[in-house]
Amino acid sequence: MIGLGSALSAGVGAAASIYGGMKASQAMRQVQKNIKAQQKANQDWYDRRYNEDGTQRADAQRILQMTADAIKQRNRQAAGVGAVMGGNNEAAAATRAANAQAMSDAASQISVANDQRKDKIEQQYMNRNDQYNTALNNLQTQKAENIAKTAKGVTEAAGNIFSEL
Repeated sequence: MIGLGSALSAGVGAAASIYGGMKASQAMRQVQKNIKAQQKANQDWYDRRYNEDGTQRADAQRILQMTADAIKQRNRQAAGVGAVMGGNNEAAAATRAANAQAMSDAASQISVANDQRKDKIEQQYMNRNDQYNTALNNLQTQKAENIAKTAKGVTEAAGNIFSEL
C-alpha cells in the first residue's frame, strides 16, 4: 500500500511539473508577444519621426518666416533709400545678395537642426531596440531553464514511480 501511495504521489508530481511547465510557457509566449508589439510600435515611431520633412516642422517654419520678414523689411528700406537718394543697380544687387545669403543661412540652419534631430531619433530607436532584444534573449533563456526544470521534475517523478514498483 505504501508503494502505491508513493507512486501516485510521484505521478501527481509529474503531472504538476508538466502543467506548471505548460503554464510558464504560455505566460512567456504572452510576454514575447507584448515585446514584439513594443518593437513594432518602436519601428513605426522611428519610421514616422525619422522621415518627417524637417522644413515642415513648426520651428523650421518659424525660422523661414522670420527670415522672409527680415528680407521684406530690408527690401522696404532699400526701396526707401533708393527713392530718397536715387538708387543704383549696385545697391539693389547688394540687397538681393544679402537677402539670398540670409535665406541660404536659414536653410542651412534648418538642415543642421534636422540632421541633429535625426541623429537623436536614431539613437533613441537603437537604445529601445537593444532593450527589446535583450528582453527577448532573457525570455529565451528563461524558457530553456523552465524546460530543463520541467524535464527534471518529470524524470524525478518517473524515477520515483519506477523505484516503488
